[in-house]
Amino acid sequence: MIDYNVLGGKCNRGLSVVDSYKLLKGADVLGEEEMFLACTLGWCIEWLQAFFLVLDDIMDDSHTRRGQPCWFRVPQVGFIAVNDGIILRNHISRILRRHFKGKPYYADLLDLFNEVEFKTASGQLLDLITTHEGEKDLTKYNITVHRRIVQYKTAYYSFYLPVACALLLSGENLENYSAVENILVEMGTYFQVQDDYLDCYGDPEFIGKIGTDIEDYKCSWLVVQALERADESQKHILFENYGKKDPACVAKVKNLYKELSLEALFQEYENESYKKLIADIEAQPSIAVQNVLKSFLHKIYKRQK
Repeated sequence: MIDYNVLGGKCNRGLSVVDSYKLLKGADVLGEEEMFLACTLGWCIEWLQAFFLVLDDIMDDSHTRRGQPCWFRVPQVGFIAVNDGIILRNHISRILRRHFKGKPYYADLLDLFNEVEFKTASGQLLDLITTHEGEKDLTKYNITVHRRIVQYKTAYYSFYLPVACALLLSGENLENYSAVENILVEMGTYFQVQDDYLDCYGDPEFIGKIGTDIEDYKCSWLVVQALERADESQKHILFENYGKKDPACVAKVKNLYKELSLEALFQEYENESYKKLIADIEAQPSIAVQNVLKSFLHKIYKRQK
């Protein structure tokens, strides 16, 4: 069960703990024990991701994940997968206890994982009640709702958590880093907007999947921007065609996106976000922290997949 669900991804979040820790402490001064602890925290985040995905796939009634059937779709697994999700979450507490109990930052680590888990679950709830609840109603979709879902569901655990782990390992107090938290959550928001854009405009050959946000009635950045810019007749086209599996309906939505110049709008959003993030990063007093934040930003800026 662990091999099936924890492995198989790109491990970006886990590796980010190690990369950030090296930048904070200096790669040349880190001993084997320190590297082991950084890797262990990286794996805890990968475990957390596995727990979310196993349960997420059940809630979304998904079929595949990372190129194989979702865990609950595997014969003889079924809804035992719900309990497996709970077990994966509990492994984190046990890994932390085994390797970090007695460290001065042990309580802070537990608190961090609990808090991020709560934020992510809250984001998932917002997503479910906005996207799946009852009648399909595009009037529920706007920029504020999109932003809130993204920040809670994705940004905290994917961007803030790895850096927060590295800071705690380095002996830092997270209360002194609220500005860093804000920057990373903004970066996570920008990352998800890119994802929404690539779902529609990315090359399926290159990104490795065919986008289905329009068919799936997702609260995507593109649709909230379209709703904000559309006149009444254009809104009518959206309301009639968004969330339908029929390729002709999808084509009508994409055509409307073109009419509203959403590609150009995204390029503008990307450039503005980058400028603002760089300015905020360069306002940080610690050069090491600046380097961590810039390394994150440069990994995702203008990505194509």
